[in-house]
Amino acid sequence: MFSTLRTRVSASGNRPDLWVMGVTCVLLIAFVVTALASPGAVGAAVDAAFAWSAQWFGAYWQVLLLAMLAVAAVLAFSRYGRVRMGGMPAPEFGMFRWVAMVMTTLLAAGGVFWAAAEPIAHYTAAPPAYADQAGGMEGAAVALAQSFVHWGFPAWAIGGSLATLVMMRGVEKGMPLRPRTLLWPVMGERVRTHWIGAVVDISCVVAVVAGTVGPIGFLGLQVSYIGGQLFGLPDGYGTQAAIIAGLTVVGAVSAASGLNRGIQLLSKANVWAALALILAIVGLGSVPFVVDLYLQAMSVHVREFVPMALFRGDQEWLGYWTVFFFGWFLGYGPMMAIFIARISRGRTVRQIFVGATVAPAVVTTVWFTALGGTGIFLEQQNPGAVSGAYEADGLPAAALAIVEALPMSAFLGVLMVVVTLIFFASTLDAMSYAIASSSMHEGTPPGYFRAFWCFGMGAAAIALLLVGDGGVQALQSFIVVTAVPVGLIMLPTLWTTPRLLRTMAVEQGIVADPASPVAPDGGARADTGDGAPSAEGDRVAAGGAR
Repeated sequence: MFSTLRTRVSASGNRPDLWVMGVTCVLLIAFVVTALASPGAVGAAVDAAFAWSAQWFGAYWQVLLLAMLAVAAVLAFSRYGRVRMGGMPAPEFGMFRWVAMVMTTLLAAGGVFWAAAEPIAHYTAAPPAYADQAGGMEGAAVALAQSFVHWGFPAWAIGGSLATLVMMRGVEKGMPLRPRTLLWPVMGERVRTHWIGAVVDISCVVAVVAGTVGPIGFLGLQVSYIGGQLFGLPDGYGTQAAIIAGLTVVGAVSAASGLNRGIQLLSKANVWAALALILAIVGLGSVPFVVDLYLQAMSVHVREFVPMALFRGDQEWLGYWTVFFFGWFLGYGPMMAIFIARISRGRTVRQIFVGATVAPAVVTTVWFTALGGTGIFLEQQNPGAVSGAYEADGLPAAALAIVEALPMSAFLGVLMVVVTLIFFASTLDAMSYAIASSSMHEGTPPGYFRAFWCFGMGAAAIALLLVGDGGVQALQSFIVVTAVPVGLIMLPTLWTTPRLLRTMAVEQGIVADPASPVAPDGGARADTGDGAPSAEGDRVAAGGAR
């Protein structure tokens, strides 16, 4: 079968890596079958692995994310920020389309679910370090600021900066658009065929499958709950599974339509639908309260950013919040880098940092304030309006509780379901592209590769909802466990990225080459030191970059 597939795909100019594809497929299928056959045993194993991962790697993840953000910011606003990536003289996509597609890689993964649930969770039970500030406007600002730390700059800096730049430079040098390219500056071209490269690809695919399966499950829980409350549908496993299955079909159809159609259409629909939802909720709530709360929360965020990001005082709380989110986003890192690298050719380092880290982080804070801040406003006006449903039915109930406390709740409920569904499809589409790219030696991943991964991740989400009580805890635990190897893969980007950018700055004439008396354009150049295969390859890449 594999030989037939290899012949068929090679004839079209694409060449899949059947080893990586085969191992990851087997692992995914084995997990789904095992979870369906013995959910209790799988749940216990996942919980044990989660506890070990959070204990041994939680602090490392917290420090790593802050270090990546700091290095990326320094590079972006230094003279190296003018380096143009991707070997193209101008961007391939316009600014609006580009930023919209970038945001589908992370915010869409849990934007509706967590934007409603996390602020009210921190408001009703203040983070351990700020227990004395619970309640009132002060407690509301702390609750939102903690959410900003989890979903803001550290999260977006993972894929929108260092890893993306290493990936783009590697592709420019002839390396594949795959996770293994992140180790190219360390290992050189050996990583293309070395077994370590295969291990890296497989680990990153498994991590992003887990990171995407989690949001699929979260959204399935949320849509099922909203459907049960608004339309009388049974809010149980059968409904959740049916919703996920139906949405998976939508995502697969979008994936099969190609990068220039499906993802672009969905990402633009994301922006407008989310904007409509924000305006409706804030307009029917309290604009003055939300604006005031945003300003106060941003003040707390700026002042307490580092203490909140590095807090280590309560292991149980960290495992459910900070360590969970940071581990989740780390697991996404390599695949985010692949996707953002693919759509960012022709942009400068500074543009990539601003457009893929700063802008999405700011938009995320606005989104969380609009939805979660309105929830806090309603809770203050009528205690129990949101927290009652949250405490009774858990995280999936928070969004609907906000909607039901506002006028025109039926309209808002339908709009929220539509936004949630579009978010789901766009996330599945973007990540299926990145996963399929990781299974290719060369060429663009065929549509049916991407459609397969859509169906596979949907099936894994359906299976994982059987594990544990209510599904959310099992989904969170599964995500964190798979992030362990990815955190090690991302580490070298801290020191390899500055070196690569310095080489490119010399090639593009942005800085002088101190090792050569002749200007870069005159033909003389120093050793690149970036793992490039040859000096001739450097000259070709430099010419393309100009």
